[in-house]
Amino acid sequence: MMKAYTADSIRNIALIGHGGSGKTTIASCLLFDTNMVNRLGSVDSGTTITDFNEDEIERKISINAATCYVEYKKLKINILDTPGYGNFISEAKLALAAVDMAYIIINAAAGVEVQTDKVWKFCQEFQLPRIFIINKMDRDNADFDKSLQSLQKSYGRSVVPIHLPIGKETDFKGIIDTINMKAYLYKDDQSGNFSTVDIPAELKEHTIKMRKSLIEAVAEMDEELMEAYLETEDLPQDKFLQGLKKAIHSLNIYPVLVSSALKNMGMQLILDSIAQFAPSPTELKPKKGINPDTNKEEERQPLDSDPFSAFVFKTISDPYMGKITFFRIYSGSLSPDKQIFNATRNTPEKIGAIYVMQGKNSTTIPEAHSGDIVADVKLKDTRTNDTLCATDAKILYPQVQLQKPIVSFAIEPKSRADEEKITTALQKISEEDPVLHFERDPQTKELLISGAGQLHIEVVIGRLKNRFGVDVILHPPKIPYKETIKGTSEVQGKYKKQSGGRGQYGDCWIKFEPLPRGSDFQFEDKIFGGAIPKNYIPSVEKGIQEARQKGVLAGYPTVDFKATLFDGSYHTVDSSDLAFKIAASMAFKKGIQQAKPILLEPIMNVEIYAPDECTGDVLGDLNSRRGRVLGMNSSAGTTIINAQVPLAELINYAPALTSITGGRGYYEMAFSHYDEVPTHISQKIIQEAQARLKEEEEQE
Repeated sequence: MMKAYTADSIRNIALIGHGGSGKTTIASCLLFDTNMVNRLGSVDSGTTITDFNEDEIERKISINAATCYVEYKKLKINILDTPGYGNFISEAKLALAAVDMAYIIINAAAGVEVQTDKVWKFCQEFQLPRIFIINKMDRDNADFDKSLQSLQKSYGRSVVPIHLPIGKETDFKGIIDTINMKAYLYKDDQSGNFSTVDIPAELKEHTIKMRKSLIEAVAEMDEELMEAYLETEDLPQDKFLQGLKKAIHSLNIYPVLVSSALKNMGMQLILDSIAQFAPSPTELKPKKGINPDTNKEEERQPLDSDPFSAFVFKTISDPYMGKITFFRIYSGSLSPDKQIFNATRNTPEKIGAIYVMQGKNSTTIPEAHSGDIVADVKLKDTRTNDTLCATDAKILYPQVQLQKPIVSFAIEPKSRADEEKITTALQKISEEDPVLHFERDPQTKELLISGAGQLHIEVVIGRLKNRFGVDVILHPPKIPYKETIKGTSEVQGKYKKQSGGRGQYGDCWIKFEPLPRGSDFQFEDKIFGGAIPKNYIPSVEKGIQEARQKGVLAGYPTVDFKATLFDGSYHTVDSSDLAFKIAASMAFKKGIQQAKPILLEPIMNVEIYAPDECTGDVLGDLNSRRGRVLGMNSSAGTTIINAQVPLAELINYAPALTSITGGRGYYEMAFSHYDEVPTHISQKIIQEAQARLKEEEEQE
């Protein structure tokens, strides 16, 4: 059993950045260099602590946020290693809600990339202090100066280097620390061992200049420091460090470090920066939430003495431990077997043993204190994004707003035996993956699975097979077209059947007319003088309601029309509810045919983010998809395009946008409205639908 650390000895950081920048390898080095593990893990060999899922090992990318921790200088440093690929970036956002500082990893050969910008915006949303690490300094085309310029161009002059590289690409061998004016040369054996040396003569002048710029930046943040700096053009080391920490916490300075994780170079400087600059939970502002009973705002201090509260940022299903719930404690302490309350789901829960997780490996602790990140396996109803709190002091924290699914597929099991299992399996996967969405389309009757992209869906399909033994088939979803009318008609629907004994008789005159888009259906009874008895009127409406579920053009539901029953006749013996229902159905089919029926298609609101230089190509592609651009604006090299596009044209949009923008573009979409399908497209859809309906009838 591991000892429990108190809030003043805890630091919580996340490693974030674009995919392939080296986050997982850095986490592995930090664990190895602090003797938490006895070998240096490798992404290529599938031996890292934080990429332990079989999908991650096979694909050599992070798919899930994972927790690990190191003990360094009497501190417990909780590290969240997060995915950097767009399909899984919501994992990074949830992780950021649980930490107090972010380390943004930059590929030295690439500079700022599209997911770099996205995680930066997440940090802005949470108002998190952040430090950059320009990693992969040993790679071909690695360029510290270009990467730094890229950062400063995107995020301003507040991005300031505190480390400088010695050598570049394959000759990268050391780091200069401008804070302590020391240089470190590393052994080229992945041991992390180094020797402290004097700053190389050829870099001394540049280092002094960089230190001076850093001191100036710190002094500018504080009037007292500025006065001291103006007197001597320097600052005492203790004042300098205090001022730098304050500037980092107030989001006025974003330091830049350098490293080569593959060669295990620069890790102890990263650890020192965490110990020196990452805030302890006790230094944070109180956490604000809403009391669900009173609906009034309350706050919790990051102290053990305050009532317990926590935020659930991760849920996973482990084949051995079951459902593991990860949460950050914001206030209070926690002991095993304690009764708590889930304020999000308004349900009591009971804590079992308390674990700290080293990747997939667990260690129990006797209790957990405010500020710590821990896990539990006994929480039955709790899910990601939930708030846990004391039963007698309820509080509900805001949920993290996650990206909406943009890619949908119709999914069906390969065998009938799996039909019942598939929904249960998807339910369990969605509990640990809040971006995944699945539902039965009420119109097409297809089971639809929606996610953040093609890769996201592929991973889910892999989990269905490997974890639940369910093999599935994916195909593009049917577009939920609808039908309506543009004209008006008045028709008679008459059903008369005589076959010996009592017959069937129903006769109704109905006027059909269009309604504004989105009105669905209205029925009006204008029968006077008892032409049709009142008790048969509901059957007329029911007959139209049932008939309109399959329209006259292509079998799609008919909407946005009004049916007015204005005349008819009945038979005292032969009339019945069924007869009038059939008569109304006949009137519907005849009346809609005469009222200029048309096809409607769903139109989506789409917000597209693309690099400025790709804007022309994106607009050209949108035009080919019948898109209508509503507006555009540009920010930090990214153009944001707002458009309306038919859903039918977006089925394959995700891979197309990836291709156009070199993987740097992404989009979000939401339903807007239904609109008329152009005639030349409508004819093709109707022909295909009629052929399908005929085939279905023949099979029956």
